[in-house]
Amino acid sequence: MDITLSQAAEIIKSSDNIIITAHINPDGDAIGSLLALAIYIKDCGKNVTCILDDDIPEKFNFMPNISLIQKPSNIIKSDLLIVLDSSDIERIGKVAQMVQAPILNIDHHISNIKFADYLYLDADAAATGEIIFELLESQKCKFNKDIATCLYTAIATDCGFFRYANTSASTMRIAAKLIEAGVSPNMISEKIEKKSLENMRALIKALESLEFFLDNKVGVLSITEDILNICDNTEGFIDFPRVIDGVEIAILFKCVQDNLCRVSMRSKSVDVSSIAKIFNGGGHKRAAGCSILLPINEAKKLLIDTIAKQMKNGATDV
Repeated sequence: MDITLSQAAEIIKSSDNIIITAHINPDGDAIGSLLALAIYIKDCGKNVTCILDDDIPEKFNFMPNISLIQKPSNIIKSDLLIVLDSSDIERIGKVAQMVQAPILNIDHHISNIKFADYLYLDADAAATGEIIFELLESQKCKFNKDIATCLYTAIATDCGFFRYANTSASTMRIAAKLIEAGVSPNMISEKIEKKSLENMRALIKALESLEFFLDNKVGVLSITEDILNICDNTEGFIDFPRVIDGVEIAILFKCVQDNLCRVSMRSKSVDVSSIAKIFNGGGHKRAAGCSILLPINEAKKLLIDTIAKQMKNGATDV
């Protein structure tokens, strides 16, 4: 059921025992939104448990109250399960089976399949962190430094530190308020953007795989097992083909098993969410992803052929 932000606030108020989760392969928006909401709910005197069915990238260890997040271990009954930054129930992994509670989904993905009992969706928000800010502000929350740091991290990472097309005037106003609450933007960017030597070696190897298709409008990186053996953190690699002049769609294929590829897509003017949807994926118009059950070379050919067909049919903006 679609609900308003004020209704979402009332659902949270009426629940005493709350579990919060977000998607697997968690990013800054998922982790920051989860922690900010958890700190607020805890300060309201309620019992709150934070669960993620995945490891947290080391670069986010600086975030306040990061130790609150645990992995699911037992079946839990609760008054409410809040699912953040997830458009599909499968995106939360084992949590879906291990938590027995009504689900409140707060999200900003246009591809949301409306799986929850209650859904607040704002596809115009740059990040779920923006929505959480608005939710807490509507409840007269006093934004302390911890909450502000979590929300700034959520928003800044999801809009490329305010470089991406999803950055709006509202995004900048919220960021300014969070800085006024004590956030240190330079500290956060240094923590997030710091790279290990192994990560740079993996990037060099990945760039050797760079290929171009469809009159150089599509740039592709292929992350194979030998690259993942150097460093399994490939976040940000997709930005390198994305910034090349003339490239409209950047694609990163990650070979996670022999016959399974995780695909990330970024674009400058093309609705890549419509392409991801063909493969049961989703996301945003300018950033989307999917999984393809094929070896990497076959998956690559299938996706490029699909994009070519979509472009020929005028289904994209290229």
